[in-house]
Amino acid sequence: MLRRIVLILILLPISVAVILLAVANRHSVSLLLDPFAGESGISVQIPLFLVVFGALILGVVLGGVSVWLNQGRYRRTARRSQREARRAAGEVEQLRAVAARTAPASKPAGLSLASSPATPALTDRRTAA
Repeated sequence: MLRRIVLILILLPISVAVILLAVANRHSVSLLLDPFAGESGISVQIPLFLVVFGALILGVVLGGVSVWLNQGRYRRTARRSQREARRAAGEVEQLRAVAARTAPASKPAGLSLASSPATPALTDRRTAA
């Protein structure tokens, strides 16, 4: 909810400023599409605010594409690391399965100590004397 309020508090003034800019710059300007031909070149009569907004939109799109292209090596490294992590996890699972199949069944600790011939017999001190 707080995020929505902050978004409204930021976008509302920006929207009002954009609308005021568009209303204040309604007069037509001549946009020359061929700058080397001079006055005889192809030109379009459009409102000034469309030129400004078009330039802003073009800048945002070109900037986004530029950043996306420059970060390609980081995305490639992340994909490579992810593949390696999946391969390592698969190898760990294989090794666990092999270890589970080849491990001998162990006896409970109490039984293995009592039945071991290397364990000395326990005697009662009162009867030994």
